[in-house]
Amino acid sequence: MSDTARDDYDLVVVGGGPSGSTVATLVAMQGHRVLLLEKETFPRYQIGESLLPSTVHGICRLLGVTDELKAAAFMVKRGGTFRWGRNEQPWTFAFGISSRMSGDAATAYQVERMKFDQILLDNARRKGVEVREQVSVLDVVEHEGRVVGVRAAGPDGVPQEIRARWVVDASGHKSRIHRRVGGQRHYSDYFRNLALFAYFEGGRRLPAPNQGNILAAAFKSGWFWYIPLTDTLTSVGVVLHSDALERAQGDREAALAELIAECPLIAEFLADAKRVETGPYGEIRIRKDWSYLKDEFTRPGMMLVGDAACFIDPVFSSGVHLATLSALLAARSINTCLAGDVDEQECLTEFETRYRREYRLFHDFLVAFYDTHEDEDSYFWKAKKVSDNRTASAQESFVELVGGVASSENALIASAAAPGRRDADARELAAVVDTAVTFAGEDRDLLRTPMMRGVLREGVRVQAQAVTGGNTDEQTPVRDGGLVPSPDGMHWSWPADGAAA
Repeated sequence: MSDTARDDYDLVVVGGGPSGSTVATLVAMQGHRVLLLEKETFPRYQIGESLLPSTVHGICRLLGVTDELKAAAFMVKRGGTFRWGRNEQPWTFAFGISSRMSGDAATAYQVERMKFDQILLDNARRKGVEVREQVSVLDVVEHEGRVVGVRAAGPDGVPQEIRARWVVDASGHKSRIHRRVGGQRHYSDYFRNLALFAYFEGGRRLPAPNQGNILAAAFKSGWFWYIPLTDTLTSVGVVLHSDALERAQGDREAALAELIAECPLIAEFLADAKRVETGPYGEIRIRKDWSYLKDEFTRPGMMLVGDAACFIDPVFSSGVHLATLSALLAARSINTCLAGDVDEQECLTEFETRYRREYRLFHDFLVAFYDTHEDEDSYFWKAKKVSDNRTASAQESFVELVGGVASSENALIASAAAPGRRDADARELAAVVDTAVTFAGEDRDLLRTPMMRGVLREGVRVQAQAVTGGNTDEQTPVRDGGLVPSPDGMHWSWPADGAAA
């Protein structure tokens, strides 16, 4: 890369993962000049293999990669199976329980991220995105308080300034430039976990038709994920509660074996399996799964998407969903600004409001899901911080604490729902989760609860848009005086009964 070269783009995207590829493609498809910079060379290893239907049938269809995903023969996932809570028998929920998801839309995929991310990046190239790999972004370029580009260096290490009307940081939790957007990352005191994970050949599968489901099993020190990637390859990881983090210190092989032995269901499924010891899956890895939310997601000329803005505990596989949904929201905002249809600040506010709302839905849902099981002997269910509210139950106090209405968690959740409604939703979720099942693997109607329906609602709308080719969202803003998706779903517009203030 020459130090004298100068390229001008409508958008520069930092990071080539699902969020970066998605926002780059959706903006390029509107005829804009887009450059994507990726510091590594694809394919590269990445964690996060379990997708949700909204990603597969919504975002991926909008991107035009449906046929490629089918051709990749990824493992089909129909829901999730859990050994969770008071009931000793594993129970299952199926996406198909929802009347809004039927047929193929009631499924998702378990994917090898090296293959999945490559599909999205190659698709971005085909849709007109200029992709440069092995390019590290060093910093942003500013002018009069606005981000107007980036400083980057290729394999030769020579810095180059690249100008653009917009910059999107999609470089994940290790982002170098997220600090250029105001404020700090605030880490949740509750979801402050660590994951130890590896890959195995020859593990057992659940009985059909649930053989592709993610299996999650709680035990004293945390919980295990068990993700079938192929007929024989399985991703296996343990998420340790912060009180048990020392279990992962020292010899990782011995630590993982010891933890597997303490979780009977996972030990049973791996009884005849062998850990992969070579290639990209041959390492026993550690990642801090510390949930966080940044004070601000935007500034003039710049947006944070995916993990650059926020991260939530992975028990319900929300990572790629949040990454790609935020990319869609960002693309709508950029497309609208480049078209000159709506004021920039309105577009930035709409993006941030909706992304925070989706994050909050998962956050509140997961808090309730974790907290609806009381086991004083279990590190996993033990609440780290309980409010000093002496008139409410422990569960209600905990929901208020992490919901941002009774503690310092206000920085984590920007706008909390009414505490009475949220507590009622949590109690209904608790009742469903604690209902006994009569046999191992029985379906649990988790999707009928208001909290779970709220989590899935945005994804269902994205799926419908992808199928119909147009916007099927309600034409009601999510904030006072807010915007709604345009008929093509790729821009923002004022609602039909409203106008700019």
